[in-house]
Amino acid sequence: MSHIRVLLVEDDPDWVKAMTLFLNKEADLLVVGAASTAEEALSLARTLSFDVALLDIQLADHQQNGIYTAVEMHRIHAAKIIMLTSMSEEEVMTQAFTAGAINYIEKTNFRQLPEAIRSAYHHPAPMEALLKEFARLKREEQLKDLTSAEREVFELIEQGYTQTQIEQKLYKAESTLKNQVNKMLKKLGVRSRKEAIEKVRRKGLTAGIEENKQ
Repeated sequence: MSHIRVLLVEDDPDWVKAMTLFLNKEADLLVVGAASTAEEALSLARTLSFDVALLDIQLADHQQNGIYTAVEMHRIHAAKIIMLTSMSEEEVMTQAFTAGAINYIEKTNFRQLPEAIRSAYHHPAPMEALLKEFARLKREEQLKDLTSAEREVFELIEQGYTQTQIEQKLYKAESTLKNQVNKMLKKLGVRSRKEAIEKVRRKGLTAGIEENKQ
């Protein structure tokens, strides 16, 4: 029987040990790695072969560092993510799904994990369809205040066009384009083009992993 390979991301070593023993008792599940920090998790995501990640929302010294770890993990690995937490606040659940998690389980309900892992691995399509639509709505929410011209500029920036290339493509004067970019940045509440792209990509989750370590 082939195994569903699981990565644990949790900073409590006792919980990692207990969950590893618990999950490995299942014939079709195998814990193939564990990380205790966001940095370790992302490093493993680049090198380890796994199918499902169990990711604690409360990593390290920041209350919701796991949220941002999930966002970054999605950029480099196609694994399904299940968020784990000791909290049940609606806002936290919403942020977990905003980050792309396919499920959200409180740690006290850990006995649900084997079936949740199987469902995430074997039957992800319905939830992935909902997450795709949710991501689209969150993107629209970020861009709703931009004019059509500002949005056109943003999308070209997002695609990697330079200032000169945008001027040429849209037949805009340098002063006009700079004015539109400045208005766009102000509406998005950021200081640079890079920050604008990051904020929209994070679906409004503006704090990053590096910020959370400070």
